[in-house]
Amino acid sequence: MPLPQHPHEDLLAHLTRTSPLAPGEAARVVADVLAYFSETAEEYVRRRHGELQARGLTNEKIFARIAAELPARRVAAPELSARQLRRIVYG
Repeated sequence: MPLPQHPHEDLLAHLTRTSPLAPGEAARVVADVLAYFSETAEEYVRRRHGELQARGLTNEKIFARIAAELPARRVAAPELSARQLRRIVYG
């Protein structure tokens, strides 16, 4: 019985082919990156606020910085119902 493939098998193959990463290491890197980008915008704002506050920045500077970072940030898509998906496709 064949083993189930990783959902990002092509990416793992690329990483092991183009870097010194072993397959297991490449899988961990991909999992870490996916986890990093799975944050919602709200989770990202809360996390960044805590990080910047710990560095001693004021809220004024923190919120300006987060506002500048958000447009370049990839965030997890919201969960959509079948009805919402249909509306996206059919209007």
